[in-house]
Amino acid sequence: MFFDMLLLDCQANIGREKNTDTNLFRYLYWLPLRMFYNIKFSLKTNKIKNLKEDYFVMNQETEVIEKQDVVIRFSGDSGDGMQLTGQQFSDTAALFGNDVSTFPDYPAEIRAPQGTVGGVSGFQVHIGEEHITTPGDFADVLVAMNPAALKANLRWAKKAGTIILDTDAFTDKHLERAGYTSNPLTDHSLDDYNVIAVNITKLTIEALKETGLDQKSVLRCKNMFALGMTYWMFERSVEHTEAFFDMKFAKKPSIASANKLVLRAGYNYAANVHALAVHFKVAPAHIEKGKYRTITGNKATAWGLLAAAEKAGLPLFCGSYPITPATDILQELALRRDLGAKTYQAEDEIGGICTAIGASYAGNFAVTTTSGPGLALKSEACGLAVMAELPLVIVDVQRGGPSTGLPTKTEQSDLMQALYGRNGESPMPVIAASTSGNCFDYAFIAGKIALEHMTPVILLTDGFLANGAQPWLIPSMAKLPEIKIRRAKEGDNYQPYARDPETLARTWAVPGTKGLEHRIGGLEKMNITGTISYVPENHQVMTDLRQEKVARIANYIPQQEVFGNPEGGEVLVVGWGGTYGHLFSAVKELRKEGKDVSLAHFNYINPLPKNTQEVLAKFKKILVCELNLGQFAAYLRSKYPEFTYQQYNKVAGLPFTVLEIKEEVNKLMND
Repeated sequence: MFFDMLLLDCQANIGREKNTDTNLFRYLYWLPLRMFYNIKFSLKTNKIKNLKEDYFVMNQETEVIEKQDVVIRFSGDSGDGMQLTGQQFSDTAALFGNDVSTFPDYPAEIRAPQGTVGGVSGFQVHIGEEHITTPGDFADVLVAMNPAALKANLRWAKKAGTIILDTDAFTDKHLERAGYTSNPLTDHSLDDYNVIAVNITKLTIEALKETGLDQKSVLRCKNMFALGMTYWMFERSVEHTEAFFDMKFAKKPSIASANKLVLRAGYNYAANVHALAVHFKVAPAHIEKGKYRTITGNKATAWGLLAAAEKAGLPLFCGSYPITPATDILQELALRRDLGAKTYQAEDEIGGICTAIGASYAGNFAVTTTSGPGLALKSEACGLAVMAELPLVIVDVQRGGPSTGLPTKTEQSDLMQALYGRNGESPMPVIAASTSGNCFDYAFIAGKIALEHMTPVILLTDGFLANGAQPWLIPSMAKLPEIKIRRAKEGDNYQPYARDPETLARTWAVPGTKGLEHRIGGLEKMNITGTISYVPENHQVMTDLRQEKVARIANYIPQQEVFGNPEGGEVLVVGWGGTYGHLFSAVKELRKEGKDVSLAHFNYINPLPKNTQEVLAKFKKILVCELNLGQFAAYLRSKYPEFTYQQYNKVAGLPFTVLEIKEEVNKLMND
């Protein structure tokens, strides 16, 4: 069975659609329902069927609030298991049928001092009965496992929202480490919130006192107490998480049992105390029928590359250096030897890309993965790939900069580097994913462009997309577009730089094929013949050809779409890459308010879609929103200087909020 490890992830069958695909997605249709203890989906409602009517027990004082969407934020020390807690809640919500978007937020230091604000790890999840495009601006429910977590995340909690606190952590020592001068539990600073103060640590110890586990192992389970409480608050079953522990700790049944005991203890505590005055109901989402699973952007990227390799009929080779936040792509591909994928963990970034270039020369679909600092190191080899005109996908999972910067924080930091960060004239196609799920699509497209146009391609994602997750409709391999490769074969009248008249792509010749001997390398080559050339006129010709080859890719990509009013109007919000969800949500809300606002969100950067100028010309005002100081705005000015571009920029290691985008648009409309 393919991708055995992924049986740990949330999967749901919605609808009756059948799929007969094999190989890449075969395992995705063999749903291991037994791991969910026979939790079954209703084909009509997507709700879990087998829950008893009395499963969710509420006291008489509990207020039941029905909401279309809810935001929950889990936070604690980096060792408190908040990422696991948040992921389990989001998987359970997805299994229930909610649409989900997540935002993991964790420190850059491997182990920051315990109890300090710098060491706080958070995980925000947004669930809803409608299409969810962002992890939410502010949390309806904040879980804070210690004072530092409260201090770091209180600003993200809604006024009158619910805050769950572990009172055992609010000691003088921890309060001092977090920078508090008074105890927020007693100084009335939390009076505007519904505070649920629980002795989580003591109750966890009590629940496990008969297990014989050591103190350290016991305390590691306390996050499950908080998770159990939130499951009760949102009418979600604990059974998926229990099954997860049975699989994760199959060789350590005592640990699995302990986590399940504490999970149930938290659930039962919430069901039987009067402190939990709020109970949320969020109905399943109405979404397209099919087979779904939760997926992160990094995992989707890896699978998109695998799909491209299979569609092209080529082995996949990934040569990379593990760098945050791109490491998971290399790790995921390393697990796919069953699909013929080959991975090489290099000692440095240069070694990673050079092995990938060598693999491409040898006839593989070659990939290298990195982040901004790594892309800077790879720049010389990128130029070699441009010069040799070999297919190569370079995945840049952007993070905050400069230098090593903020490795765990998101930013659109590398656009200019992707476009121009090489010596000489080295044009490369640049595309950008915009959701965690469509990282799959654009990884596939990056592979298709690289292989069909014989060029290296840069795929930009970012930390927000890479680590965030959403329900993903599993695609059909049969419906993915064909990838056509121009390969030379024995007996051809082969010339290394003879080109396809439409795409200008040269023909790919695999070394060792009789009669296809040719020279390749970093020295300039003569047009057609590929011999080394120092002729000035030839250098001009080859430079122009490489530039035109990339420009012609515009003939093979879709036109730029506009959400809102394609015919034009007052304000056009422009974005690219991972800001899509926030920009889309902001524009959607503004349009509901009657504002003449539209959105053009770009996935194809170089070349731009052929109708870009036409789209920009239809609007009176253009607002370019980026998580940098204006890189895409500068690029648009260089391409279409006839337009005036207003900018809204943010460089805080955090994504936009919908609120701040709306405020900026309203400000522009009132000017």
